[in-house]
Amino acid sequence: MARLLWIPVALAVISGGGPAPAGPLLWQTSSAGDDIHVFDLESRELVRRLVVGPEPHGIAAPADARVVYVTLEANDRPRGELLWIDPRAYGIEHRMEICREPHAIATTRDGRWIYAPCRDEHYWVVDAERREVVTRIRAGGRPHNVQISDDSRLALLSPMGDAARVTVVDVEAGHEVVGEITFDASVRPSALSRDGRLFQHVEGLNGFQVASVGRREVVATVEHGTALGWLLVHPLLGWLGPSGLQRCHGLALRPDQREIWSACGASVTIHDVVEPSYPELARVPLASKAYWLTFSPDGRWALVALSGANQVAMVDVESRQVVAHLPAGAGPKRNLVIELAPDVGAHSGATRY
Repeated sequence: MARLLWIPVALAVISGGGPAPAGPLLWQTSSAGDDIHVFDLESRELVRRLVVGPEPHGIAAPADARVVYVTLEANDRPRGELLWIDPRAYGIEHRMEICREPHAIATTRDGRWIYAPCRDEHYWVVDAERREVVTRIRAGGRPHNVQISDDSRLALLSPMGDAARVTVVDVEAGHEVVGEITFDASVRPSALSRDGRLFQHVEGLNGFQVASVGRREVVATVEHGTALGWLLVHPLLGWLGPSGLQRCHGLALRPDQREIWSACGASVTIHDVVEPSYPELARVPLASKAYWLTFSPDGRWALVALSGANQVAMVDVESRQVVAHLPAGAGPKRNLVIELAPDVGAHSGATRY
């Protein structure tokens, strides 16, 4: 359904020349550049810079981390690309032309299915084994984010737009649409718990909403205690404050599933997800606006992309303190942490798409 595009791509090595080190590795895309930065979280050193093509944005990996999938938005081209990258050799195994401006992708745990939000009001579903598009799911609006359940049964599609809804897809039933969840406003980044709760940023809310996927309804609206600015200029643009426009853009559940971290403006607000009232626990101030975040597999570190500062803030989860800033290319947004075990094969850590 999608034709292939073959382009030679150089992989620029910044430091190190051997295979990927063991231990957690942060893969950070540069949404305004052409590269991916790979950091060893133990040493906090950059181990590779991969030049992959224009505007790398979405990133995902299966549970065994044998491959990393990356989308190139390629904003000045009619179509973007989907890449298969070997995380040990840092080589592009395959690249496929796909839809216009593919955004934040997700994959099933076995890596078989990839869901790509596209600028044509559809989510494109790719069979990663056959390396071809098998179907397109119309969600309306501007497809933006997607979550796939831990058992790989359901995909939750979050497109921006006036409809303010998330489309629920049964992956195992041939990618069939089986329901919708309506939110209060256009949906943005999301996070999905193992017990079937969808945490969803929505435009114009300094906080997030919580939906029961099984009941297909919103069950809670949670607001952060710290204001983002003086006034809400526009739901899409956000609040105006001393440092410009601020909005919420990034949700991640701590690996132990006890906390959710919400990136809004130049801070991350942490809420308890065990207590029904979702009490606010802490706030981590940041050096610049946050646009995505993820955790290391052991839950020791939170990695927050500061797109305006071209850095990633490394946060000690227990102390709630920023301990390092990692230089990460132009416009870092979506990121992924994987862990490679050289003796027993590879497995992924906590991944957020």
